[in-house]
Amino acid sequence: MAGRELVGKDKLVLRGLQFHGFHGVKQEEKTLGQKFVVEVDAWMDLSTAGETDSMSDTVSYTDIYRIVKDVVEGPSQNLLESVAHRIASATLLKFSQISAVRVEVKQPHVAVQGIIDYL
Repeated sequence: MAGRELVGKDKLVLRGLQFHGFHGVKQEEKTLGQKFVVEVDAWMDLSTAGETDSMSDTVSYTDIYRIVKDVVEGPSQNLLESVAHRIASATLLKFSQISAVRVEVKQPHVAVQGIIDYL
């Protein structure tokens, strides 16, 4: 790569993480639970890791996965916004080298009138 134009624009990408959780405002959601699919983008400078090929210069995907798992399979939240916020906050608190994070929490099996992939 020529120069460092992409520094700060690198990101770790986790897609299609699936868990069973008990989130939602309806009692059935809290009792029966349902599948949630999570997507995470974590921005950080990966140029050193690319040069050194060393785990100490990056963040392990497994560590981010564990955060997502702990939140989604953890205590019930009413809102998906709260689930996403807890994942983002925990990720940023644990890894100071991550400058920004994007979390998408998908609820594929929801009782709405109409055809949807997820909400």
